Amino acid sequence: MRKFNIAVIGATGLVGSTILKLLEERNFPIDNLFLFSSRRSAGNKLKFEEKEYIVEELEKKSFNRDIDIAFFAAGGTVSNRFVPIAVKKGIQVIDNSSVFRMDKDTPLVVPEVNPEDIKFNRGIIANPNCSTIQSVLPLKPIYDKYGIKRVIYSTYQSVSGSGLGGIKDLEEGNIEFYPYQIQNNVFPHIDDFLDNGYTKEEMKMIDETKKILKDDNIGITATTVRVPVKYGHSISINVELEKPFKLEELKKDLEDFDGIVVKDDIKNNIFPMAIDVEGKDKVYVGRIRRDFSLDNGLNIWVVADNIRKGAATNAVQIAELVTDKFE
Repeated sequence: MRKFNIAVIGATGLVGSTILKLLEERNFPIDNLFLFSSRRSAGNKLKFEEKEYIVEELEKKSFNRDIDIAFFAAGGTVSNRFVPIAVKKGIQVIDNSSVFRMDKDTPLVVPEVNPEDIKFNRGIIANPNCSTIQSVLPLKPIYDKYGIKRVIYSTYQSVSGSGLGGIKDLEEGNIEFYPYQIQNNVFPHIDDFLDNGYTKEEMKMIDETKKILKDDNIGITATTVRVPVKYGHSISINVELEKPFKLEELKKDLEDFDGIVVKDDIKNNIFPMAIDVEGKDKVYVGRIRRDFSLDNGLNIWVVADNIRKGAATNAVQIAELVTDKFE
């Protein structure tokens, strides 16, 4: 089996460090590993497969070496500046920022949902928004079998989605990273507000869902909310289907779909919760029930670890798929 030269940009951050953990857990075939960060974190030492690596400051010349795949997990500013440099060097980029997600020439990929889109990439594959990733998994089998007219997203997103600053505000009771205290509080404000009254996070979910499902005709709206939970996003999804459905058959469709675990036993008070999915790579679905307020209405409750499946796991799964192009 061929081994690959891998770079992780943002290696000391939440997502970057989790990518490293997953590369090790999944025995990704690595020959050489290069770790990059900002000047502030450069010089730190990280352990990978019993070997110690020194984190380097990211510079233009960082890509003047033999790198096959580069994971970008350092935010939009870094991706905007350095991804084009990496691509020009012939490096396959998997980018976790929002910079390239809606670019028409950049595939936006969830491997269980649209792996075929990878072959259309021109050096960049975008990792979707964390909430989008866990939402489109259960929506995909529903869309394929029944069609979807409309989706209403209501999210309950953990502070780790904001990185270390959000976690610090929660743990220490600060009002430093967020505009309000997050301890004992929730607020419907994730990312910047736009002129249309939505936040960027809400528009990401709307636009990315349409792109991944390849259907601009689906009516989608979203309200994204920050909650005082450390890890794990929870999402209430209300769906209006095109066709009638039998509830037990639809549950079976979800159970049979790769990457989904159905936990839906209300008689025994069993349903997905953020506290149960931390550290796991699947998307958990429960509270599956009809919405009796309209024809072909459905409610589902979807929970996943936003740092793993919502970011790092999805990125590594993409890398596992693209290794075929090197064979």
